[in-house]
Amino acid sequence: VAPDNMLTDRHFIILLTTIIFTLPLSLYRDIAKLGKVSLISLILTIVILVIVMVRTVTLSPQVPKSENAWIFAKSNAVQAVGVMSFAFICNHNSFLIYGSLEEPTLKNWSRVTHVSVSLAFVISVVFAACGYMTFTGYAEGDIFENYCRDDNLVTFGRFCYGVTVILTFPLECFVTREVIANVFFHGNLSTVFHIIVTVVIIAVATGVSLVYDCLGIVLELNGVLSATPLVFIIPTACYLRLSKERWNHSDNLISCLILAVGVLVMTVGFVLTLLHPQECSHGKEMFYCFPSNVSFRNSTLPP
Repeated sequence: VAPDNMLTDRHFIILLTTIIFTLPLSLYRDIAKLGKVSLISLILTIVILVIVMVRTVTLSPQVPKSENAWIFAKSNAVQAVGVMSFAFICNHNSFLIYGSLEEPTLKNWSRVTHVSVSLAFVISVVFAACGYMTFTGYAEGDIFENYCRDDNLVTFGRFCYGVTVILTFPLECFVTREVIANVFFHGNLSTVFHIIVTVVIIAVATGVSLVYDCLGIVLELNGVLSATPLVFIIPTACYLRLSKERWNHSDNLISCLILAVGVLVMTVGFVLTLLHPQECSHGKEMFYCFPSNVSFRNSTLPP
């Protein structure tokens, strides 16, 4: 397909996949029906992880390391905390998922929570480690921007990534719609309003994705402005407000510490994101993908 073909235009692809796949899946009323969809997304995530690991072995020796690549915790580490918080945030859909269990007991919920969070932690750590070992300081917010365009294995990974986004979005849309229904419609939406609210949510999200093509700054802002309050600030503030223990009780002191860390991360992270936003390649080929380095692009085994 030619580079100027409509089928390669990101705006066209986003609109097409949104209308054909994302919208119909987002119209489900029962979150339990998205279970199989989420399982497919998880499987594809593991496939992507394997691809990234393979390219760490085959591509890393060909990519020059950035200056001071192995210095730990640079000045932008605070922004990274926000991004990591965004990766693990699940407070907003926890109760909905709990209610969707066949046997909604604390024992089952505890098992689901520990398994899912542990798996997410392992996947996130391996992703981060492999991505950084391969590209060091040249790593983009969207790691797929770092790979060469004619790398067939990574192209398949990009396809899998697109499918995971399509399959994951309906769950977030469900939560947003549920909040709107509870706040503005007393918890009940007629079929017409259900469709209207869903379309509006998807239209807003799609509009943002059409305007911005840099994933890094989106993750950073979402992390420091949305995830950090939901993970660190709001839960601890609610606990402190409802706690009947003395102010110097160990649980209250720990909550105060977490609250202070959350406020610090949100404030400093937001300022640093505005002052030093993560650079984006805007789809341009990376310098190590030029013809002089073509020997490694489609290899799947180390030389």
